[in-house]
Amino acid sequence: MDLDLAGKRVLIIGGSRGIGRAVAMLLAEEGCCVTIGARDPARIETTVSQLTTRGYQARGGSVDAADHDALRSFVANAAADLGGLDVLVYAPSGALGHGNDPESWRQGIAVDLLGAVTACEAGIPFLRDSGAGAIVVIGTVSTIEAVGPRRAYNSVKAALLPYVKFLARELAPAVRANVVSPGMVYFEGGVWDAVRQLDPGRFAGALARNPMGRMATPEEVANAVAFLASPRAGFISGTHLLCDGARTEGVQF
Repeated sequence: MDLDLAGKRVLIIGGSRGIGRAVAMLLAEEGCCVTIGARDPARIETTVSQLTTRGYQARGGSVDAADHDALRSFVANAAADLGGLDVLVYAPSGALGHGNDPESWRQGIAVDLLGAVTACEAGIPFLRDSGAGAIVVIGTVSTIEAVGPRRAYNSVKAALLPYVKFLARELAPAVRANVVSPGMVYFEGGVWDAVRQLDPGRFAGALARNPMGRMATPEEVANAVAFLASPRAGFISGTHLLCDGARTEGVQF
């Protein structure tokens, strides 16, 4: 299926590693003009270089999603540089893998919640002018079930669900907004890679709880993001799509 993404102008915040990087690679392959923003300049340079050497249109810049003034300016500058904005993907997390202490809450709220809100609000004026505007926020299945120890991550991510639903209703039909929530995702250098190395027993237990017998790859999550970002999903807005391989036991209504 042609997703009709060729030529679309895309900004991915958190696009230098993991799921965000996979989204950047896939949307570039689909013919999008991609800009990525992330904290680490070296990772940005590597990702952009990998894309441009394959002949794709890509650029990037350093931005800390917890610095909301800088993030707001980054979104506006990226949209101006691209000549507009058709798709905004927000992928960073400041609380993943962290605990229940006050600093984890502060970082989670700053990055996962207020960072997403800042990026979306900054992008809305440009997305309205697109004619095919789409927002995709990366969530987590931890928003719909209480698993593991209590921690900031689940709660701050959960707060994004009503926010994105409001976006979808208030911005329709000009802009669609959706959340993609992955389950356990494995990639080199990621959280579950660290667990595999440091706590093999916990890793084995996590695998056993996955009906598929494995964890997702970032590319599999990126496939879901690409579809929801595309005009082919033109009547899908305000949805919360799980990409968890049937890991969660609850039923969404």
